[in-house]
Amino acid sequence: MGLGDKYVAEAIMILSFSQSLFFIAIAEMGDKSQLVSLAFATRFRPAVVLAGVFTATLAVHLMSVALGRALDGFLPEFWIALAAGFAFIGFGVWTLRGDKLDSDTSRRVTRWGPFMAVTATFFVAEIGDKTMLATVTLAARDSSFVGVWLGSTVGMVLADALAIWVGMVLGKRLPERAVKLGAAGVFIITGVITIALAFNR
Repeated sequence: MGLGDKYVAEAIMILSFSQSLFFIAIAEMGDKSQLVSLAFATRFRPAVVLAGVFTATLAVHLMSVALGRALDGFLPEFWIALAAGFAFIGFGVWTLRGDKLDSDTSRRVTRWGPFMAVTATFFVAEIGDKTMLATVTLAARDSSFVGVWLGSTVGMVLADALAIWVGMVLGKRLPERAVKLGAAGVFIITGVITIALAFNR
């Protein structure tokens, strides 16, 4: 790989990282797994909760990005862009609908201690969740495996850290309705633009 190719690859990875961080952080706002983080932070040290969230997210999003890249190898670019556009609109509607925390999730503690309790619970909560599917969608339309993987993970952790900070320091949650409307708007607008671009390639 020449020096120019190396710079191009690095630029693509940085762009992928930034886009994934942004969209996953938006997707996480008001999501069930964010509520899980907030609930655990009322019982365990925030640093332990975030460490568990980070570990679980690394694992789940590694699988998500691998799945997304596999789909990219089977589907033409037009259909990937079209599917991504409708998926983004779907995520917007899902965001408006919102998620609720299961009544027993915040009480779940295992014999392995706080870190493993958070990691295991968060891992299970993320399987099939909106942020996992959003990561699959991003990976299917992006060429940087590492960029999407790390960006989506950092975006998730930042969103959960914000929820924990607001919940612990201010004693209240994020303004739920405003967050939902803003996040849903970003996804729906992005979906419409993505579909429009797919037909104009």
